[in-house]
Amino acid sequence: MLIGLLTAIAASICYGTGSVLQAVGSRRAARMSPAAAGVTQHGGPNLTSTAKAAMTWEFIVGTILDFVGFGLGALAARLLPLFLSQTVISANLVITAVLSVKMLGIRLTRKEWTSIGVVCAALVLLATAAGHEGGHYAPPATHWWLLAVTVLIIVGGTVAVRFLGARAAILAGLLSGLAFGALGVGVRILNGVEPFSFPSLLSDPALYAIVLAGVGGMYLHTVALQIGSVNGATAALVVGETVLPGAIGVLWLGDSSRPGMAWLAVTGFVLAVTGAVAVAWYGNHEGADGDVPAPEPAPVG
Repeated sequence: MLIGLLTAIAASICYGTGSVLQAVGSRRAARMSPAAAGVTQHGGPNLTSTAKAAMTWEFIVGTILDFVGFGLGALAARLLPLFLSQTVISANLVITAVLSVKMLGIRLTRKEWTSIGVVCAALVLLATAAGHEGGHYAPPATHWWLLAVTVLIIVGGTVAVRFLGARAAILAGLLSGLAFGALGVGVRILNGVEPFSFPSLLSDPALYAIVLAGVGGMYLHTVALQIGSVNGATAALVVGETVLPGAIGVLWLGDSSRPGMAWLAVTGFVLAVTGAVAVAWYGNHEGADGDVPAPEPAPVG
């Protein structure tokens, strides 16, 4: 349990730092491009603008941290109940919020700090109440369903971003969270891991759901960072990344709390999600002072 918790915390730090660096790179790329050149007719970023954001050094370093976080998160998903591992990993919201104060010039309000405090307290409750993780087996049909749902999330999110434009920021963050949640479930039920079997691994649809969810989720999260508040997008990601995987772990994979502590686990889970939603609600603002152009001097005389 302790190793799993430390692994999940390390993944959270990697993801949170990576999100802020990616936001810095995305915004720097946007400032360097003509205002109309990087958007679709509906106001959302096109693939070219997203690709330019991905070529900045900040975004590259952030992506490397994401890959490290992915590896650590995958390990945590095998060692802990999903409702605990996914919630601890999604606490990268706290890292994102704190670092964004320094790196993006965002000034957090008292309500945002309170919401972050609620998330932290909820994580303590969850860690106290969590028992051992359930099994890793799921029927073959579940693996195919996971792949189908992942395709639907990524394709639907890409279409929504294209047609909704800037209004899709929170939706893109939520769908990226659902994609990362599908990734966590896929890692948990992946065949060919224990014991290792390369043929079983390659023939498992869950493996391809993991790859698609990782790449597609990263794309949708990048878009959300381009068109919306970094804290709002990350908080929406938290909701998608925790609620559904946590429910799947409890209902179908045998995850459970310590005896007599189910109420504490439920309380911690609800508070964690509520705190994340509150950060999304109160953090829906443009925060970087450096992104605001300096006013032109008034004409003399």
